[in-house]
Amino acid sequence: MLDHIPDMALKRAEIAPDALAFHDRGRDWSFAEVNAAADAIAEGLQVQGITAGDRLAILCLNRVEVFLTLFACQKAGVILCPLNWRQPAPELADTLGPIGVKAILHDADHAALAGEVAGAIGAQTIGIEDGLADWIDAGGPALRDQIPATRPWYLLFSSGTTGRPKAVIQTARMAWANAINIGQAIGLTGADRSVNFLPLFHTAGINLYTLPVFLNGASSTILPRFEPATLLHLIGQGAVTQFFGVPAIYQAFSLTEGIDRIDWRGVRCGCGGAPLSEPLIRFFAERGLDVLNGMGMTETGPTVFLMDPDHASEKIGSVGKAQVLTEVRLAGVAEGSPGEGELQLRGPNITPGYYENPEATAAASTEDGWLATGDVGRRDAEGYYYIVDRIKDMFISGGENVYPAEVERVLDTHPAILEVAVIGVPDKKWGETGAAFVLLRPGAELEAEALRSWCRERLAGYKVPAHLRLVGDFPRTAAGKIRKPELRRLFDA
Repeated sequence: MLDHIPDMALKRAEIAPDALAFHDRGRDWSFAEVNAAADAIAEGLQVQGITAGDRLAILCLNRVEVFLTLFACQKAGVILCPLNWRQPAPELADTLGPIGVKAILHDADHAALAGEVAGAIGAQTIGIEDGLADWIDAGGPALRDQIPATRPWYLLFSSGTTGRPKAVIQTARMAWANAINIGQAIGLTGADRSVNFLPLFHTAGINLYTLPVFLNGASSTILPRFEPATLLHLIGQGAVTQFFGVPAIYQAFSLTEGIDRIDWRGVRCGCGGAPLSEPLIRFFAERGLDVLNGMGMTETGPTVFLMDPDHASEKIGSVGKAQVLTEVRLAGVAEGSPGEGELQLRGPNITPGYYENPEATAAASTEDGWLATGDVGRRDAEGYYYIVDRIKDMFISGGENVYPAEVERVLDTHPAILEVAVIGVPDKKWGETGAAFVLLRPGAELEAEALRSWCRERLAGYKVPAHLRLVGDFPRTAAGKIRKPELRRLFDA
């Protein structure tokens, strides 16, 4: 990759100025309009004293202004910090404390929250409707510059499943590498139409697929948040050809009235954040849609793996093969051989580290500079990869290693279970044993002993959960992942 790259918004405006880039709240934005707005915002930031190297937080629901500001920050050298609007002010202030943001950009719905956080950390606030909009209307000088490929562009805060979120640096080089990795994997072209509904403070919200769609000259409809009926309506209208979702999205679809009236022909879908269960894969396959499982991390831009359509039904559970700009190895496994070990990654899509956190950066790297993911991966004889589990989630029962994800995959096939999470809990006899937290399908019932009996027919005895807890829903991260540390606290309580 080059040390510098051209201004992304400017190049798209030069190539296809009148083509549709975004549709949001009834308005179409051409690539030329996006670039002009980004120029104006960059000028407005400088007038406010927010200059290269400063951090700018943004707190709002999904809207086109997030992307306008993202491109403006790239032009101005400002580092954008999207915030989780679900978090209370003390958590946000704690997250931003080590970052030192100069201002918080916010929408009207989050003005009070932004003001409280800004007061706690000594930052100014700027409204989107009554500040940013004025800058865009006023315009600004046309900017033309080359962007340092590895300069921090925006920070995404890790999901925080293990503690305080870390600020993962995102760069222009990572964005281009991700656009190539995912673009060639899904056959993305300028004729595609995507939809943005995942939260924009998360890597999937920005990078799957909206930023790659923009860089390929295609268009995105932006929804404030995920609403199953709204999204299915767009798909039913033929307004969407590509989209990406986490398993909770597909689970919600499967329970939405009218799902069987949707014509999925011409729609291509990816899934990540966690493996899509076999029952859900088959549910959509029966309706003509192959949902392609993939795997990535905030630290990887995020695309690393994606299943190919030709093997989606044959290799259920696999995340496919590594995409073109990412190298993969399994610790302790000979190159190219089948085996199991920690998944380690290298390539231009890998983050340079955690912002102002050299200790965490060093801890995530191997001695020879690969990213140590903390995931146990398995490669089969044909080169397809499977994510076994997080290393930290494994527990030992009676001297035997138990990977909760393996148990979860079996429990997912139970007819009464909609979703399940398994954790290891202390046991006086065995050291540790499994506890299964289960979300039932509507109208279903399940007894602990009946479930254990069902499991014993499908799992080794030491893998069968000793405890069953029924839940109304799971505590989740912004990406839809289940927060297992909170399940441990619930179990202890």
